[in-house]
Amino acid sequence: MESFEIENITREVQQAGAFVERLQEETKKTIIGQEHMMQRLLIGLLAEGHILLEGLPGLAKTLAIKTLSKAVQASYHRIQFTPDLLPADIIGTMIYNQQKGEFTISKGPIFANFILADEINRAPAKVQAALLEAMQERQVTIGGHTYRLEEPFLVLATQNPIEQEGTYPLPEAQTDRFMLKVLVDYPKPEDELEIMRKNLYAQNFGQVQPVIDTREILEARKAVRKVYVDAKIEQYILQIVLATRKPSQFGLDKLEPMISYGASPRAGIFLGKAARALAFLEGRGYVLPDDVRALGHDVLRHRIGLTYEAEAEEITAENIIDDIFNAVEVP
Repeated sequence: MESFEIENITREVQQAGAFVERLQEETKKTIIGQEHMMQRLLIGLLAEGHILLEGLPGLAKTLAIKTLSKAVQASYHRIQFTPDLLPADIIGTMIYNQQKGEFTISKGPIFANFILADEINRAPAKVQAALLEAMQERQVTIGGHTYRLEEPFLVLATQNPIEQEGTYPLPEAQTDRFMLKVLVDYPKPEDELEIMRKNLYAQNFGQVQPVIDTREILEARKAVRKVYVDAKIEQYILQIVLATRKPSQFGLDKLEPMISYGASPRAGIFLGKAARALAFLEGRGYVLPDDVRALGHDVLRHRIGLTYEAEAEEITAENIIDDIFNAVEVP
């Protein structure tokens, strides 16, 4: 692609992304620190990918999606997953109206722009599958009628890394549908002090005003899809994904007995889409290798299966991803 074409794309990206700074400033009124999490939420929103958040209780996972939905002026529903939840509790069901003598459709909470699936691993597989089908197909079937879900449609699922008793871990085939798995850590001490002070003393803390609407998000998505990805970047992404499957071909023989299965083709698709969204957030009309590296852990950590040998030697997916990025040549 010619340089003037890339310059035109960059100008279009900067115009379409004029709202990004306003949106970030508005969310900071409530979410202090946690820049990594908030950036990943925006990437998921712009790249049309769902996000799995994993972190301890009280780290603002629920508050983050609620804040983002208010700032975007979008509909928001929170679904608390529990062992007694049924698929109909999520997607809706047919209800018999005695007065009219007919069935009417009652839509479930899945019909919103932002869905928070809180503690998704607390509900049985049938309920998880109902949600994940809606995520994949962007539609729901109730009583023989199919309903499209309104765009933008973003699912944020949370799970607690502790207290695994009585939970239903997501199967690998279902976690693969999430674009990113984001690990949420404790805030920095200075951020935590500010959080504490604002909750104790600030009267208007937590009041977020809409700064954009869903129409602007949909327009921004069009600009994201135009961000230029060079053939060398495409090959770089492909090599990273292939290295998770056949590490010995990249001089990583030591990883061969540590990996039970590598990343699926979705990994390359999502890594490319997420890298485009990151370039958009930074006002660029083209993807850099640094964009791919920045998102590698979030895209790949839930797509690499570890063997018992890896677990015995306390080798994590993070270690494997680090080794792969160090081994694959950067274009």
